[in-house]
Amino acid sequence: MATETTLPNDLSSFWIPFTPNRQFKKSPRLLVEAEGMYYTSSTGTKVIDSSAGLWCVNAGHKNPRIIEAIQRQVSELDYSPTFQVAHPKAFELANKVRDLAPDGMENVFFTNSGSEAVESALKIALAYHRAKGEGQRIRLVGRERGYHGVNFGGISVGGIVNNRKVFGSLLTGVDHLRHTHQPELNAFSKGQPEHGKELAEDLERICALHGPETIAAVIIEPVAGSTGVLVPPVGYLERIREICTKYDILLIFDEVITGYGRLGEAFAAIHYDVKPDMITCAKGLTNGVIPMGGVVVTKDIYDAFMTGPEHLIELFHGYTYSGNPVACAAGLATLETYREDGLFERAKSMTPYWEDCVHSLKGLPNVIDIRNEGMIGAVELEPMPGEPGRRGFEVFVDAFEKGLLVRVTGDIIAMSPPLIAEKTHLDEIIGIFEKVLNEGK
Repeated sequence: MATETTLPNDLSSFWIPFTPNRQFKKSPRLLVEAEGMYYTSSTGTKVIDSSAGLWCVNAGHKNPRIIEAIQRQVSELDYSPTFQVAHPKAFELANKVRDLAPDGMENVFFTNSGSEAVESALKIALAYHRAKGEGQRIRLVGRERGYHGVNFGGISVGGIVNNRKVFGSLLTGVDHLRHTHQPELNAFSKGQPEHGKELAEDLERICALHGPETIAAVIIEPVAGSTGVLVPPVGYLERIREICTKYDILLIFDEVITGYGRLGEAFAAIHYDVKPDMITCAKGLTNGVIPMGGVVVTKDIYDAFMTGPEHLIELFHGYTYSGNPVACAAGLATLETYREDGLFERAKSMTPYWEDCVHSLKGLPNVIDIRNEGMIGAVELEPMPGEPGRRGFEVFVDAFEKGLLVRVTGDIIAMSPPLIAEKTHLDEIIGIFEKVLNEGK
């Protein structure tokens, strides 16, 4: 059993990402063990994981199949480059990802994270148009409140202000669609909201402004997760696809969060029956155990690069750890776990119960909106006057102290439990959260 002696004696050196460091180091929240649906804190408290770690532990913590695969791989081949040489498991994993993807998406470029997957997809889009003789297509379109990682390309097409505003002018030639959050029309929606399809017409306006022949790609999250769970209105994604097809603009779905079962299918593209030209993924690809990401592209995109002399590199891009053997072993075991344990189907079957659980919080103190899709839920709270984000953070801290890990974004609490969750786990999550809301300020 973990005890307080597990605490490190010096917290000063680690600069913690996306965290108020001074507050944390005065009152640290340290996790030292995990299994199934639960973490154990350094004080020995059991903490139920309602956020799948960071949207990634879809198969639950300490899955034996994944652990054994990693251990076996390290003992056989710990590292192999994939520049000019390769190893078998990279090809095997790419084939498995291809088999899960929508028809016609046949090639996978491996990265180390979702942020790198986005950077890779943007570069592939630009290079693709150049390879097709349309080098004038250099503009990119993202969306307000979109989150596409933290590298320069990702924050340029992303639309979360605090992620962008202190980092200079970012990439040029980027426009943004309006976000689809309309609580005045869609508050307390269950699944896709009815209002907002017309917001897709922003893309027509951007095309008219710059000329569609100058636009390389549009990137959006099917469900915008990190900004606070914004579910696409009915017909919205379909209309974005229509406009992109009309003008030969590539459509990129950022599925770092929605990929690998979160909505009850391998990808949100399948759930919504809208096929993009590229899908970025990460997180659930390896159950969060080993960093890994990828870009899944159509055969047409891949084939556009496969020209010229065969001894020349077709795409000057990649990472030292692209297709890392240990990550590939983790990915193969994770995908096998999803299949053998029927976790995608389980997520689909549990969605109605989860929806009822989340919406049962309606009417509790400071709750101004609730929304859900698949095994994702969000509760939006009334901000404290003059202190946006404070109520959400205090709810997050109080929940942790009561044995519940949630994800906080401003005054929005997001939950996305591991797909192994039983109804009793979902009841426990909602029960603790209800207590937090009732006892809050």
